[in-house]
Amino acid sequence: MLQEAHDMLRTVIAGLDESAWTSPTPCDQWNVAQVLRHAAGDQLAYTAALTGHGGPAENPFTPSAGPPAGPRAFLESALTSTAAAFAAVGPEVKELPSPLPLGPLPAEIVVGAAALDAAVHAWDIAVATGRPAPLTADLAGRLMPAATTIADPLRGFAFAAAQPARPGDDAAARLLRYLGRDPRWARS
Repeated sequence: MLQEAHDMLRTVIAGLDESAWTSPTPCDQWNVAQVLRHAAGDQLAYTAALTGHGGPAENPFTPSAGPPAGPRAFLESALTSTAAAFAAVGPEVKELPSPLPLGPLPAEIVVGAAALDAAVHAWDIAVATGRPAPLTADLAGRLMPAATTIADPLRGFAFAAAQPARPGDDAAARLLRYLGRDPRWARS
């Protein structure tokens, strides 16, 4: 699940040109460059929570407006670090620390939260740049347990108010609405 979410983020970043970085996103206050910085910073925060080192250089919730130098390498470094940190966790570990202000959580929720962050921000960047939305209904369904554990306690800080489900919503649309996003958001 984490690998799939990381690959989504890699894919949406891979084809961006210079004009994309300043595009508005579903994250009202942030452009594409800021969402990238936030997403990479969040992944590094998971690394630091698991290993005690390797955290983000800037606060992921106040990301700089411009793209980082070498944006693809910047992202890759964060994703590789996080994947390695989770890979070092043995199957016997039932609870993990996380960068979230919720205390230790079940291991499957922590890895799900890291995957949720990467997948949703991949969606943010894709729709902001006019690319196909990469979030599948299958992955969204697997991410929902993490979302239902972490979103409500963090509403108003990391998540907007949930939007009501609509007839015809698939699992991806339900997840996005639960996280306060409009699955029909499109760049203007």
